[in-house]
Amino acid sequence: MQVELLNSQVLWVGIGCQKGTSGRLISLAIENILLDTQFTYSAIAGIATIESKASEMGFREFCRVHNFPLKTFTAEILAGVNVPNPAKIIAKIVGTPSVAEASAILAATEISSQIRLLVPKQIFRLPEEAGVVTVAIAQRV
Repeated sequence: MQVELLNSQVLWVGIGCQKGTSGRLISLAIENILLDTQFTYSAIAGIATIESKASEMGFREFCRVHNFPLKTFTAEILAGVNVPNPAKIIAKIVGTPSVAEASAILAATEISSQIRLLVPKQIFRLPEEAGVVTVAIAQRV
């Protein structure tokens, strides 16, 4: 999938993760998606997630290293977003059926009323790393 981004920051990366997920795992997950999609870090406007994850060291480390703003949303707000891949188990755990897709969509929508979910949620794990990270990417049009 290749999208003309015109060298502007039009992508919002939504991330959900387990408690204790490292910045390294978040970085590897995003790098994997960027490689697959041929997007670049320079096209990323920022990172979005659920409020309860904002204090996670992995998020803070990743955003600091890449100088990305971090937008957060409450579970209640995220639960109101229509997403293609809701998960009942996530709804039971954090109060919304989507974190990655919903937060990417909401963050992109704050900038433009026209958005596309370019990368539906993808789940990443590494055998040698604790935690799991879910990533989705929305583009403001």
